[in-house]
Amino acid sequence: MELNSDFKQRAAMHGDSIEWTPSPEPGVSRRMLDRIGDEVARATTIVRFDPGSRFAAHTHGGGEEFIVLEGVFQDEFGDFPAGFYIRNPPGSRHTPASEPGCTILVKLWQFDPDDRSHVRIDTNRMASLPAHDRAGVEIMPLFRDQREDVRIEQWAPGQEIALQPEGGIELFVLAGGFTEGDESFGAQGWLRLPVEAPLHATAGPDGARVWIKSGHLRHARAPAPG
Repeated sequence: MELNSDFKQRAAMHGDSIEWTPSPEPGVSRRMLDRIGDEVARATTIVRFDPGSRFAAHTHGGGEEFIVLEGVFQDEFGDFPAGFYIRNPPGSRHTPASEPGCTILVKLWQFDPDDRSHVRIDTNRMASLPAHDRAGVEIMPLFRDQREDVRIEQWAPGQEIALQPEGGIELFVLAGGFTEGDESFGAQGWLRLPVEAPLHATAGPDGARVWIKSGHLRHARAPAPG
């Protein structure tokens, strides 16, 4: 399966308007944003766990990164309520589940193969810091290495945002919204711009809280066979 698989093109999806598609696991459904592959895929997906649902134990050959949007995500490493940001590197293994139910934004097969960094951050306990060179913007850093920069940004109402990321950029609306070009993005809105493309956006009247990943599209690759 291929969905928004040309990383040289702008891609946009509005998650709250996409129908839920059942996954192979009972009680787990998905809203796909981009994908290359079938069940083993390079993918960006909104995943919903019904109460009491779970996945079988599995290993992440290409790594897994996610942020909990609603409810409580659970595995053998703990309970992670809404606001947690998790990175499970290539070779890591766990058994995802949720007794109360949850919704997450998850990215698969998008790690450096040599990355072995486990990250578990409760963003509810972190303070955002004013961006020193960008008025009306606060930043909460989540992860950064030579390949990518992952963060949450809070944009003031009506704030104009101009960024020139060298390695592409991806945005997912956690709260509020913004406009880019003639398109408006509300909660669960997702926008991906290719390498060298500038971002020009304007925060909505309630501002915007946006999960952002940049730099990573220089290294976009499909999952390894098998």
